[in-house]
Amino acid sequence: MNDYKNNSYAADTSRVFFRSVYTYMFGALGISGILAYLVGTNLEYFSKLFMTADGDISFTFYAVIFSPFLIAIAIQWGVEKFSIGVLTLLFVAYSVLMGLSLSTIFIAYEMGDIIRTFFVSAGAFGGMAFLGYTTKIDLTKFGSLLYMVLIGMIIASVVNMFIHSGEMDFIISCIGVFVFTGLTAYQMQQLKVLSQQGLSGEQMQKLSLIGGLQLYILFINLFLSLLRILGGRD
Repeated sequence: MNDYKNNSYAADTSRVFFRSVYTYMFGALGISGILAYLVGTNLEYFSKLFMTADGDISFTFYAVIFSPFLIAIAIQWGVEKFSIGVLTLLFVAYSVLMGLSLSTIFIAYEMGDIIRTFFVSAGAFGGMAFLGYTTKIDLTKFGSLLYMVLIGMIIASVVNMFIHSGEMDFIISCIGVFVFTGLTAYQMQQLKVLSQQGLSGEQMQKLSLIGGLQLYILFINLFLSLLRILGGRD
């Protein structure tokens, strides 16, 4: 009888945790998506935000592009130090800045390609998330390997910013699809294990926010990798 109660409590806790994780993730996607569309489909507004009077890219653009990286580090670093209110504000700021930076895709790609790629990304993400949650295979070593590949991708992407190789960009995007789908399965398994540890109160809220942020980042990067492959630039 006690085992049944314990299992029931663990299952309820896990459901609450994942509901909170997905609330954060979909909330961030909603904020980013709406802002990206509003800014990216209004060239006049986009120019005022990100272009100088001479037609060059403004400092604001680079600040928006790189600020989310710093905020993500701050959230990870401050999960034990900051209150849930501060972490939530940082999370919303991250979503807003990501939305502004993603506005460029509405200028670079056709709307049909963006919509089609979004649904392909959602299908791939959902499938790998389900696989990661249900599989009995330990994905720890697989996840560690993928993170090493991700570091190599980041280095290659930085190099390609200077050499502007279309072939390298395509290869990086293809590898990115493999890496981000694989990491989705790995992170879901890690979150499942975490959800079964009897979390409660502010601790659960903080860790579900971190989980939502991780899944959001993986989805966005998977989407962008697929868009570079499937999307025909304007």
